[in-house]
Amino acid sequence: MKRRLSSLLLVTTIAIAASAAAYVAFRLSPTLQDAVIERGARAQVSRPDPLPPDSDSLRVLLCGTSSPMPARDAAKSCTIIAAGEQIFLIDIGPEASENLALWRVPVTRIEHVFLTHFHSDHIGELGEFNFMGWAQGRRQPLQVHGPEGVEQVVDGFNTVYALDSGYRHAHHDHGKGLMPPVAAVMQSRLIGLARTGEAPQGRSAVVFEQGGVKVTAIEVDHRPVTPAFAYRFDYRGRSVVISGDTTFYPPLVAAARGADVLVSEAEAHHMLETVAGVIETGGDGRLAGVLRDTTDYHLTPVQAAQLANEAGVRELVFTHIAPPIPWRALPFDFIEVPWLRGVSEVRKSGVHLGHDGMLITLPADGGAVQFSRLRG
Repeated sequence: MKRRLSSLLLVTTIAIAASAAAYVAFRLSPTLQDAVIERGARAQVSRPDPLPPDSDSLRVLLCGTSSPMPARDAAKSCTIIAAGEQIFLIDIGPEASENLALWRVPVTRIEHVFLTHFHSDHIGELGEFNFMGWAQGRRQPLQVHGPEGVEQVVDGFNTVYALDSGYRHAHHDHGKGLMPPVAAVMQSRLIGLARTGEAPQGRSAVVFEQGGVKVTAIEVDHRPVTPAFAYRFDYRGRSVVISGDTTFYPPLVAAARGADVLVSEAEAHHMLETVAGVIETGGDGRLAGVLRDTTDYHLTPVQAAQLANEAGVRELVFTHIAPPIPWRALPFDFIEVPWLRGVSEVRKSGVHLGHDGMLITLPADGGAVQFSRLRG
């Protein structure tokens, strides 16, 4: 026994000494430092495309699953739809562009953005995303589709970033057309399905068809935000619906009928009321009132489950999660259980709590929907 302990102590001592020597060598050797940096850069650059263009599957990547409430592990609203060579972006909230960069999503292949509405947590990073694609080599203007008001939003971002685009063109173009200024200026594409101030009337229309992809805009009820849209993507017999922000709205049930996946926003009103009560007790009645106001224009998890059931949707995936779930801060499922309270009584299976990096794959052969995760 003593001999074994002595051997273990010797091995441990040697390992510690070797580690210390390696650390000292690293600190003193620029050559070794550069070699480590080069190796890390090669590993990052050589990572495979997470959305390969030769796939015949329809894929959904959640790039932002938080609500406006702060969440350390989640960006604001952002969803990607990939269909063959085409990649589409639905909303682009704060922090989402960083996720795309960390996952090495090929943003130069994203030529079309579809905005559900113009709350800041859905559009706040539009300018940054546009510049990311331009800097990485996109050669044509980003097309931004959305309801009435999209021109104002796009023009505003173009104006704010105009000086920056001039600086970057002057610094990086080198007279070789590497960063053409025209590609830095986004173009708006109005979806004239409804007008500002009108009550939603359940209208829907096909607003994009290209390369086998059909996109349908669906009017939803997020009043006083009008218009507000959901979007349905159909490709090779598979379909995905992105709810946007909405209440329970029967026309959305009809438009989502038979979809493989419903990516639905949801807010646990009972939890939000608890949070608002604590804030009010602490003396901030104004903020408590703002939080309570949100409950009348968002789906609850139970309502989203009812909507998915009535539409005959195969898989329900929650996003825009409010209050946020601190995935890494708490053990087990202390927040998930109360957040999902009542859902299992309505929908027994096919329910998934979305998280940033969730990749959903729908094979073209009609096979089972697959779930995986991207990591930065």
